[in-house]
Order: sequence, then C-alpha cells, then structure tokens
Amino acid sequence: MRRLIASIVTAAAMFAQRPVPEPAVFPLWPNGAPGAQGTDEKDIPALTPWLAKNPNGKAIVVCPGGGYGGLAVDHEGKQIAQWLNSQGISAFVLRYRLGPRYRHPSMLNDAQRALRTVRARAAEFNVNPAKIGIMGFSAGGHLSATAATHFDAGNAAAEDVIERASSRPDFAVLAYPVVTFTEEAYVHKGSRRNLLGENPDPKLVASLSNERAVSRETPPTFLFHTDADTGVPPENSVLFYLALRKHGVPAELHIYEKGPHGVGLAWSDIALASWPGRLADWLRNR
Repeated sequence: MRRLIASIVTAAAMFAQRPVPEPAVFPLWPNGAPGAQGTDEKDIPALTPWLAKNPNGKAIVVCPGGGYGGLAVDHEGKQIAQWLNSQGISAFVLRYRLGPRYRHPSMLNDAQRALRTVRARAAEFNVNPAKIGIMGFSAGGHLSATAATHFDAGNAAAEDVIERASSRPDFAVLAYPVVTFTEEAYVHKGSRRNLLGENPDPKLVASLSNERAVSRETPPTFLFHTDADTGVPPENSVLFYLALRKHGVPAELHIYEKGPHGVGLAWSDIALASWPGRLADWLRNR
C-alpha cells in the first residue's frame, strides 16, 4: 500500500511540474485601478484565467500567499490552477497589490473586483455565477477570509456592469491561512504590518481579525493547516472554524500533524498530499 501511495504522489508531482502554456493575463480595471500609484505591473491588479477543458460550472479565484509583500505565484498559484482544472474547476489566479507600497483596502478591493469580474463574465467563462469561490494560502488566505466576511451585493446603479455584481464568494478554501490580527500569540506580524502599517487604528485591526467578522452570511468554508506550522500557527484556522461553527456556517477543518508552512499541494509528502483529495470531496458536495 505504501508503494502505491508513493507512486500516486510521484505521478502527481510530475503532473504539477509538466510544462503548460501560460494563459493571457488581463487587468481587473482596464483604465487603471482605484488608488493606483503608478502604471508598473505592481500597480495593476490582474487575473490569469485557467479555464477547465471539461468544466463542471465551478470557478475559484486563487490568492497566492507571500505575507502581503510578495506572491508565491507558482506553487500557490499556477500549480493550484492546474490541479483545479483537473477537477473540472476553472481557476482565476489573482495578482493583487502589495505592501508596503499599498495598504488596506487596496488588496480587498482587488479580491472583490476579481469575484465581481468572474461573476459578471460567467457566461463568457462558461461558469455558473452561483458557484464562484475564493481560495487563498497564508496571507492570501487572510485576503480570502476577508473577502468571505466583508462583501456586498454590488451597486445596481453602477455604469460598470462588473460593479453591479455581488462580491460575496459562494464558498471559501483557506490553506494555512493568516486569520487573526488580535490574538498576539498567533498573529503573523509581517502580514499585519504589510497590510496595515506600523501603527494601525486598533478598530481597523479588530475589523480585519477575521474570526471576529464571521456571520451567518459567511459562505461554507474548507480549512487546511499543519500542527507543525511555526510561520502561521494552526490556531488561526481553529479560530475561524470555531467562529463558523458558532454561526451555523458549514465548515470542514483538516489539521495534519507534520508539515512546514507554505507546502502548497504538498506532492512530495505522502501524508500531506492527501489534503487536495479531501478538498475535492468537499467541493463535490457543495
């Protein structure tokens, strides 16, 4: 059995590493993002659409991690998109703005615009506008959790058709996410600093400590973490899960014993490599 599992992991690793042409990237705001400080790539939030060849109607906006100071676009972006495509899910990898050049709410604006864009253009992308989720890793998990707890129904009077669409994700997937900004023992301080600066307003800090922002309207959520994660302690996922449970929101939490922070799909680890399968099962039930 162990040899069989090892062979599956090896095959999965080969799948993750096979060369695939990069899809064309498009900006979220063709005429420039609100609050943009320039016209370089770092000032232009954008989506890379990875459309499934055999789509099941689901779509996911993918937010790579990087402490709000960088983007792990390979193992938490491209590889994730390819795996989602293998499940029939179209993926849209988000390039969001980063600190310290940008602060909140630029990152949230980018994530909300991404969700609105996919929903408004659902027919073009061959996806169901009621089956659009968000998935994030580490600080990208914080951004995804923020989008799942801070959203609106859209502006029906907006001239821009995209702004008329809801920014609420229909489900969320959080992988070793940064969640809390107020429980000091568990805070990833680099993410908080890059997002909010050195001395942010305590009320703003509390509002973006996302376990505090969960409500009955928060979408169903899948969480994955490892007990050995010293970069972002697993209590971040636990706090969010408990808040979801308190408010009656469907949720599933997996905490593995071993594994460092930032494992992505974890193809090289026999035990951790099972987490995408658990996610696939969960997504099929959504």
